[in-house]
Amino acid sequence: MLDKLNEIKEIALNQIKAAKDSKTLEEIKIKFLGKKGEITSLLKLLGSLSAEEKPKFGALVNDVRNFIETELDKFFAEIKNRELNEKFLQEKVDITLPGRPQKIGVRHPIRIVLDQIEEIFIGMGFDIEEGPEIDTDFNNFKAMNFQDDHPARDSQDTFYINESVLFRTHTSPIQARTMQKMAPNPVRVICPGRAFRRDDIDATHSVQFHQVEGLLIDKNVKFSDLIGILQLFAQKMFGEHMKIRLRPSFFPFTEPSAEVDVSCIFCGGKGCSFCKHSGWLEILGAGAVHPNVLKTGGYDPEIYSGWAFGMGAERIALLKYQINDIRLTFENDVRFLKQFR
Repeated sequence: MLDKLNEIKEIALNQIKAAKDSKTLEEIKIKFLGKKGEITSLLKLLGSLSAEEKPKFGALVNDVRNFIETELDKFFAEIKNRELNEKFLQEKVDITLPGRPQKIGVRHPIRIVLDQIEEIFIGMGFDIEEGPEIDTDFNNFKAMNFQDDHPARDSQDTFYINESVLFRTHTSPIQARTMQKMAPNPVRVICPGRAFRRDDIDATHSVQFHQVEGLLIDKNVKFSDLIGILQLFAQKMFGEHMKIRLRPSFFPFTEPSAEVDVSCIFCGGKGCSFCKHSGWLEILGAGAVHPNVLKTGGYDPEIYSGWAFGMGAERIALLKYQINDIRLTFENDVRFLKQFR
């Protein structure tokens, strides 16, 4: 039995010394000291020994176990230290190498346009008002003089959460909230933000878009003031040579209403395929605030008047940067986005 113990001790020591990595040492530990290892197997023989032999044999087995554990711990420390040094060598950084250039983000073209719009109108004395993207049917439609049977109120055009709550279809609810908050004081604000409509996504349409609406309410407000403001906006956004024209139109919340065009940025008004040889491109809608909207907002239309306008930021961006597909603005293609600074 003693010879067997010495043999196990010698074999274990030789295998430990020959081990090249910590994984091999772990396997040796399991082989000799594990639940089904060599030492455990020897301890099972205690049952066949006499009462006098058991203590002596048990002591010898424990000596061998302690010896193997000690040798394993010693070689584990050496190998772990060597492996750590090798890892450091593999992962070391050569500080003499040039650094990796960091990619710098750029502003999104829609954000650029929104910032420019805000800057232009702030420079003309307008404040900025914001509101929730989920709003009530009252603020979105009723307060804006939409009749109950207006097509825009149909569920095929609007995202409804329930009968009275919806995703705003324009930023006009901000106008309604502002009037309710400010009445009967004068109002001079723009309302930028996202809007949502049920629509088929194509080169010119999306279910989500950005809109900027403007609202001015005061005593003795003239329609000619609106034309001057929009003319100045067009020149600051597209260039000093730009001209605008107004065409009669209809919106529930303004009367009279007009579509506003700007001279074609591609041909300068001479006529090309992009403007369908008309020399003009539509950029926004505008008009005098409807008396019903004023009443609902808390203003007496016999005393106060005003005008409003609304434009799509995507529309402005597509024209300004000559982008031919609105989907490029929300696909996050880096090749497209890095063109804008």
